[in-house]
Amino acid sequence: MHKNVFRLVSLLLLSGVAHATTYPLTITDDLGRTITLLHEPKRIVAMLPSHTETLFAIGAGDKLVGIDTYSNFPKAETDRLPKVGSGYQPNIEAIVALKPDLVLADESSSSRLTEKLSKAGLTVYGGTAQTYTEVFDKIAVLGRLTNREAGATRLITTMRSDMNALAARLVGTAKVSVYDEIDPTPYSVGPTSFIGVLLSRAGGRNIIPGGLGDFPRISPELVVKANPSVMIGLSLKDAQARPGWNTLSAVVAGRVFQPTPEENDALSRPGPRLAVALRALAKFLHPERF
Repeated sequence: MHKNVFRLVSLLLLSGVAHATTYPLTITDDLGRTITLLHEPKRIVAMLPSHTETLFAIGAGDKLVGIDTYSNFPKAETDRLPKVGSGYQPNIEAIVALKPDLVLADESSSSRLTEKLSKAGLTVYGGTAQTYTEVFDKIAVLGRLTNREAGATRLITTMRSDMNALAARLVGTAKVSVYDEIDPTPYSVGPTSFIGVLLSRAGGRNIIPGGLGDFPRISPELVVKANPSVMIGLSLKDAQARPGWNTLSAVVAGRVFQPTPEENDALSRPGPRLAVALRALAKFLHPERF
């Protein structure tokens, strides 16, 4: 009897009958702001690609009336939606004109996007994932905000399953020292960031110390001293041109990899395509397994 009840509950969760959001809903965003939704949002503007991708993946894409400049996946759907600028250059007038009942923004103090939108009289949730765990947390939050909790649960389950299957292909491999560059300044990724965790799961040993933060600006000398076996995020030509880098193990062996545009988007966005990002990293680090 207990097994049958458990099976029924599981089926209800997967079908979407359960996990309905109750409104009014009050939630706290990453800035510590409390926002209240009086009813299920019907008109949403997403100002980050990760938010856009998540809404489509959980079944809330039909609520989107506007997206940021960089949202490009899924392509057919995003091509049809109005683009309303970016975090640092938002078109406030265009956003307001769309009459959204919810705007999804970031919590960045440098862009002050959430503050700007709130001053325009909009209901804004400010928050993005920085760590691996937060990726799943944010999917759950967006599911709750949009009354798509069942869709969020399905997505999280699928993502974890896909990533575990990829990790299983790497069992028994040795960790490979790796430097991942996200900007030629250079900025890199710390081990506790979502990209840093992906590197570890892909069979890499990140050369960036954890104490520097999730996405630190680093000294090029740090890379020279660490002498990584693999470099990701720049071209071999660029690596060869940097002072002291042409003798590094990764450069000498030609193991410097520049992701494709699609792979780069997946790697840089804490959202539904984590498995795409993990596969790309695993192929760079352990091509023999793929």
